[in-house]
Amino acid sequence: MNKVKLLWKDNRQLVLFIILMSVCRSAIADWYTVPTGSMQPTIKEGDRIVVDKMAYDLRVPFTQISLLTTGEPERGEIVIFESKAADSRLIKRVVGLPGDTVGLNNEILVINGKALDYSLVTSDQRELIATENLNGLSHSIRIEKDASVQLSSFETVTVPEGHYLVMGDNRRNSADSRVYGFVPRGELRGKATRVAFSLDYENHYLPREERFFTNLYSD
Repeated sequence: MNKVKLLWKDNRQLVLFIILMSVCRSAIADWYTVPTGSMQPTIKEGDRIVVDKMAYDLRVPFTQISLLTTGEPERGEIVIFESKAADSRLIKRVVGLPGDTVGLNNEILVINGKALDYSLVTSDQRELIATENLNGLSHSIRIEKDASVQLSSFETVTVPEGHYLVMGDNRRNSADSRVYGFVPRGELRGKATRVAFSLDYENHYLPREERFFTNLYSD
């Protein structure tokens, strides 16, 4: 017993730090490693994304029990959610809110009967990069020209109450609501806010210093 007390006395600050850090990551803020390119060009493979876990709910630490609703997603926000349909944690951009009508016609989003505005950034044989104005929030999207056009269009749908329609910015290379359906409110785990740091998988995992602390909502 004396050894236990001595061990606690010598290491209690470290133990308390680990406990507080674990609580913080569970209920307040965490980071998420992005394994795929479905959110390019906004988010790249190897980015470590800071997630605000209190953006939408205050939860009991280490559980998914919501004590208090703190907010609701807005169009254009990037959310982390635990998709039961995909059996995976995903990161996508909110496009449709509950009650919205949303359609996609040859890459052009139509929300509540109004087509979004797009501005061409670059275009070559491989890809097209454009700026999409999602009801006041501008962000970049990518169209891979040699990819299947299967996801380039869908008929107008109405987003059910308590659900969201999400899409990846890499429009022809993203398994999102076009594949898995609407996202239930209860699956949301937080709002992605910025890139903490980034590793280049194609260059010996060297850090991409220019992406450190990048705001995900900068134009």
